[in-house]
Amino acid sequence: NRHIRLYIKHKHISQRSIYYQTNELRRRHTNLKTNQILKSNTKEARQMNPYDIIEKYYDPGSELYKILVDHSEKVKEKALTLASRHPELGIDMEFLAEGAMLHDIGIFMTDAPGIQCFGTHKYVEHGYLGANLMRQEGYERHALVCERHTGTGLSIDYILLNNLPLPIRNYIPESIEEQLICYADKYYSKTRLDKEFTAEEIERKLMKWGYDGVLKFKHWKEIFE
Repeated sequence: NRHIRLYIKHKHISQRSIYYQTNELRRRHTNLKTNQILKSNTKEARQMNPYDIIEKYYDPGSELYKILVDHSEKVKEKALTLASRHPELGIDMEFLAEGAMLHDIGIFMTDAPGIQCFGTHKYVEHGYLGANLMRQEGYERHALVCERHTGTGLSIDYILLNNLPLPIRNYIPESIEEQLICYADKYYSKTRLDKEFTAEEIERKLMKWGYDGVLKFKHWKEIFE
């Protein structure tokens, strides 16, 4: 009986030891993954400088660089101004500024000579082309801003219906920062850098994307203004 009790006690202790060891390994693995994510996020935040990234693809002395930066700075300032009025939206101001500066980074690959772009792609492709660049740089959140700011967003149905030369997926702004950058972008054009469009002018322009785009713009106006 004594041997049986010792065996049971030993087995119980062994099982308990294995249980604690297993949980300890799980805890360490979870902490390691969490620390890796935190380090990745911290590294991304510290290393991001929109101008450094822009200058990797654009000659700072070129007319195209001036057009891109001028337009992007206007979008950034409007987005930041609107965001500052709505603290209840919990907008990431740093990311908002970065995304606004980089949303058009893919334009140099398009054929748009009116804004000094002499690439081979259609202009409507500049969003996903810029997103590809941002993913290569390691910035997924910024990539989504790039590919989701055309019009008020492009759905799969719209892409197929209009036979657009885009990879088939939804390009619709989702995060509050994506939506605000898309909204602010509508007020400015790279062909008329000195002008800020009125809401009425924007709604007329958006009609080419369909009335749904106009309704979305009106909805954003109610939220952000």
